[in-house]
Amino acid sequence: MEYQNLDLLKYIIEISIKAGQEIRRIYNSGDFNTRLKSDLSPVTNADIASNELINKYLNSTGIPILSEENNTIPYKERKGWEKLWLVDPLDGTKEFLKKNDEFTVNIALIENTSPVLGVIYSPVSHELYYGCNENGSFRSRVSSANNLDSTIKGSEKLPVMFGSAKQTVVLSRSHINRKTEDYIKTRSGSIHTIDTITRGSSIKICMVAEGSADYYPRFGPTMEWDTAAGHAIAKYAGRSVKAINNGKELLYNKEDLTNPDFIVE
Repeated sequence: MEYQNLDLLKYIIEISIKAGQEIRRIYNSGDFNTRLKSDLSPVTNADIASNELINKYLNSTGIPILSEENNTIPYKERKGWEKLWLVDPLDGTKEFLKKNDEFTVNIALIENTSPVLGVIYSPVSHELYYGCNENGSFRSRVSSANNLDSTIKGSEKLPVMFGSAKQTVVLSRSHINRKTEDYIKTRSGSIHTIDTITRGSSIKICMVAEGSADYYPRFGPTMEWDTAAGHAIAKYAGRSVKAINNGKELLYNKEDLTNPDFIVE
C-alpha cells in the first residue's frame, strides 16, 4: 500500500489516537505490570500494548518500523532503508508510573535520515500535535465527540504564540543536570526575566514548536525515537532541532541510535 505524506498523516493521527486510548485504559485501571530493561529503564504493559497496536497498523504501509520496544534490528539491515517509521509507543514511561499525566505516543516517518512527518498525542490531556513537510505543523484537541475529520479541521497552525518580554525555557522533568543549568546561565547573559517550566516526554518539543517556550536544551542520553516525531513538528513550524556541539540538525537511522546533546529553538 502506497501513500503520499498527507494521506499518511491522517492515517498516523488515527493510529496515535487508538494507541493513546489503549494506554489510557491501562493507566486508568492502575494495573501496571513493570519490568526493567537492560539499560535499567522501565517498560510497562502499556508500552507493550501500544507498541503491538501501532506495529499492527503500520505494517500495512510496507515501510519498515524501528520502535523503542523492537529496536534490535541490526544496522547492516536497516542502513539501506530509505524510509522507516520511528516509534516511541509510550514516551515518558517514568511519568506514566508517577501518574502525572505527562506521557505521549510518538510516531515519525524518516526519509533519508530526516523526519518528514511526525505525530504526538497525549492520551490524558488529549492534545494532538502533528507536522508534515507538505503542509506545516498543527495542534488540535481530541474529544470523544470529535471524529477524525473534525479534529483535523479544528487544528491551529503552528506557531500560535509569538514571544513575550520574558524568555521561557522548558526543561525535562526527570533529567535536569548541572550542564543544563550552566548552559541556561551562559546563554541568558544579562537577561533577568527567565521563566523555566518542567515537563515530561516530547511535549517539551511541542511547546517550542507552538511558541509557548523559547527553547529546550537537552544534555544527557536520548534515543532517536524520543525526538523524531517532535523534530518533524518543530521543523515544519519553522523551528530547529540541532546538536549543541556542532549546530547540525539531528539525523536518524544512524548506526548508534543515541542522540547527541541538542537544542530545540
